[in-house]
Amino acid sequence: MSTSESRQTLGLLAGLLGVVIFSLTLPMTKLAVASFDGAWIALIRAEGAAILAAVALWVTRSPRPSRAQSKALLQVIAGVVIGFPLFTSLAMQFTQASYGAVVVGLLPIATAIAAAWLTSERPSLAFWIAALVGSGLVSWHAINTSGASLGWGNLFLALAVVFSAMGYAAGGQLAKSLGGWQTIAWALVYAAPFLLIPTAWVSFQQSTRLDLATVAWPQWVALAYLVVFSQFLGFFAWYGGMALGGVARVSQVQLLQLFFTLGFSAWLLGEAVSGMTWLVGAGVLVCIVVSRMTRAA
Repeated sequence: MSTSESRQTLGLLAGLLGVVIFSLTLPMTKLAVASFDGAWIALIRAEGAAILAAVALWVTRSPRPSRAQSKALLQVIAGVVIGFPLFTSLAMQFTQASYGAVVVGLLPIATAIAAAWLTSERPSLAFWIAALVGSGLVSWHAINTSGASLGWGNLFLALAVVFSAMGYAAGGQLAKSLGGWQTIAWALVYAAPFLLIPTAWVSFQQSTRLDLATVAWPQWVALAYLVVFSQFLGFFAWYGGMALGGVARVSQVQLLQLFFTLGFSAWLLGEAVSGMTWLVGAGVLVCIVVSRMTRAA
């Protein structure tokens, strides 16, 4: 195996670890919104993870990003610090986590498109065909399940996909020079001061509507998972993997997130997962294998 192939394989494995961590995000968000406001969850995710990021950066004495890197971090902040957490939290107030997993299955091809636009990556035609077929299966199932109704849930999920794809592509490219975990850490630290006032305001509103002492422990565990794993540790593996294996190629591993999220949704939330959903997932898996066998142009 060549050095390039070894890097790609290691990148895919790291990306897969990130996917397993992220696959619990929607079920945990669904648990959390049973007690907490969606906007509050998104803000607490960012501010809580920013504290962890600041400690990690201080302990490792990580150098500050350059001006050019700081500009790229703005896209990461908009995509994965603000956009994706906010819109998925809002979406989970209107739809099931298992359904959200199917729609978010569009994220890999959205990330590949964003990578081709923002970076120099140019995947092969075979890669695009496999990615489009996989995404087409996901889209067909989403429309079939929702009866072609837009609805707030679908709208928020679509916005989550768009924002996250931009954040993933920008972050994966930036991780090559800044480092995988440093990319998300600096993004969180840079965003924290600007989110402080809205976080305080929404927290005040949350406290007036809800006695936090009455919140059950599963909701607190879910919130803690979103802060520590979904918003911070998961990106260690995810951005590191994309830096090693390429943004477009590693992003396709996220199609496997559908399987994991469906399983976790059934286990943790008791959501029924139809046979058709599993069949769509199997078709998506085939597309991942095909895209893995293609080479970037």
